[in-house]
Amino acid sequence: MITETMEGRTNQKQLILDYMREFGSIEPMQALGDLGVYRLGSRICDLRKDGYDIKTERVVTKSKRTGNTVMYARYSLA
Repeated sequence: MITETMEGRTNQKQLILDYMREFGSIEPMQALGDLGVYRLGSRICDLRKDGYDIKTERVVTKSKRTGNTVMYARYSLA
């Protein structure tokens, strides 16, 4: 079983903070592709517990592959 270490979470949190500061916001596919962070929502929750004010925007769009409506979150520092 693979477990996530506290150090790994801390590193991911810092990567996410740096990304939002540089680019303004972050979405799940950006987190996975650019940072290797699979559980963005969990790390955002951790950052909020650490006192960071992070706003969530719900994005609704159409899937390019299926044409179905999909929804995801875009996070940014408030």
